[in-house]
Amino acid sequence: MKRREFLTTTASLAVGALAAPALIRPAFAAGKELRMLTWEGYADDQWVKAFEEKTGASVSVSYTGSVDEIFAKMTASEGADFDVIAIETSSYKRLTQENLIQPLDSSKLPNAKNLAGAFKHVSAIVFDGKTYAAPFAWGSIPLIYNADTFQTPPTSWEVLWDEKYKGRIIVMDDANNAIVTAALTLGIRDPFNLTDEQFDQVKQKLLKQKANIASYYAGFDDGVSIFAQGGIDLMMSMGEPQAPMLKKQGANVGLVIPQEGAIGWIDCWAVSAKARDVDLAHAWIDAMLDQAVGTYISTKTGYGNTTNQAVNIDAGLTYADKLVFLEAPEDFAKRIELWNEIKATPVQ
Repeated sequence: MKRREFLTTTASLAVGALAAPALIRPAFAAGKELRMLTWEGYADDQWVKAFEEKTGASVSVSYTGSVDEIFAKMTASEGADFDVIAIETSSYKRLTQENLIQPLDSSKLPNAKNLAGAFKHVSAIVFDGKTYAAPFAWGSIPLIYNADTFQTPPTSWEVLWDEKYKGRIIVMDDANNAIVTAALTLGIRDPFNLTDEQFDQVKQKLLKQKANIASYYAGFDDGVSIFAQGGIDLMMSMGEPQAPMLKKQGANVGLVIPQEGAIGWIDCWAVSAKARDVDLAHAWIDAMLDQAVGTYISTKTGYGNTTNQAVNIDAGLTYADKLVFLEAPEDFAKRIELWNEIKATPVQ
């Protein structure tokens, strides 16, 4: 199960509906339509029905399974087929470069006041001084450890290079996440814009790590299954939900953000460059910044929300300021090529 699939599964377990008056303030004439492109779990029935009831507009939702699909659908009509979209931070540079989205009008987003400090100024969604998206949900790529082995949590990613744990470590099979995490471990300040020299440093670092790795894994379920079978002490995790998944299987695990920081992702809402009704699109985004929506996101998925910090604290999601949020890398194809080379290199 991948992150999107996990989100779909958990969000489908919706409980009570959110009260409509808490979500929407503006009123619109009947007959209008909001056309949305998003991930499953980000346009649940109770939100859509509340929006339709308050605005008199109808909502048409198109779901996507990948970032590439979002770009393909947006590019096909230069954004004219949709009014509002949801996508993560590393995609916004490309979206703005291809003129597929437009800057947000802060005067139309009164609920933006609910955004926590870590999400008020996210550099990956600001271009030429203009903000192009509203942060909605977040999570991390943390370190999960065997609490039976570690009486105190490990404090550094360097533990993945410690020969003491050789053969007892699993790492996700993901080029960009592996490279960014290695760069953070090396103390590289900008892990998304590596020089040739830094690329070589990261390559050598990951080749050294490979000698300790029992397995590279793909997907939430794969990582949990390998760890739960025993013999594993450390896992570069795909996200927060893997810890409770492991505990359900009887594993005694902990989750930590190492001192070097960790990768963070933020899913955000944006207005299409050719939205038919810009006000209606902003009204949806404003509704999604209501604290009741934030509560739902964290309760049902285990991910952090950007607005209801009390819920984040209750869930232990207090480390947003320790994360390095994803940005578009300098050359994604180069990163994939490097990762494939590392995986293909025999262990010395």
